[in-house]
Amino acid sequence: MGLPAGDQELVQIMDAALADAARRAGKWLVCRQGCTQCCHGAFAINELDAQRLVAGMETLRGENPNLAAELQRRARIWICEHGPSFPGDRETGRIGDSDTDRAHFEDFANDAPCPALDPATGRCDVYQWRPMTCRVFGPPVRIDAGPDADSEETNALGHCELCFVGATPAEIAACEMPIPHELEETLVNEIPAQGETIVAFALLR
Repeated sequence: MGLPAGDQELVQIMDAALADAARRAGKWLVCRQGCTQCCHGAFAINELDAQRLVAGMETLRGENPNLAAELQRRARIWICEHGPSFPGDRETGRIGDSDTDRAHFEDFANDAPCPALDPATGRCDVYQWRPMTCRVFGPPVRIDAGPDADSEETNALGHCELCFVGATPAEIAACEMPIPHELEETLVNEIPAQGETIVAFALLR
């Protein structure tokens, strides 16, 4: 099991989409290093995201072993603190599939800083290999409201609450960042292992 070759294409598409959205947004997009609101709170990542982080850690072990060790140290501390209430399997790091587990995950570690966040600089130490959720946070993106949502919810644009302050709906819509969901789904399906986990467990694989 490893990272699908097509992930490089996905990352390139996402990087280009973000750069274009940022260019169109101009002053409305205030994301910058040191602004870490989006780096707090546990969130689910798919196996593609997890494998990308694994590949990133392998690269860091060769190029910057001290940083790799520090990331793992932070991840262990994170799991030691929040693991007892993790709604899933602590051995595999998989989030549970039951309705109860999913409900509990909604309130799990909501204020905890990501172990990949350098507390001194406000920098993501795995930025190059960060999950898709991190890559789309900031610019306006279409919200996946789920199968029970009405048409208004399905077509809604979401963005970081710190960005686009004072912008009109038209100005926000003009900066929409397209997401290649189909490509991501195809790559996820190429990986035999399925399910979701969180960053802390992925950093320790």
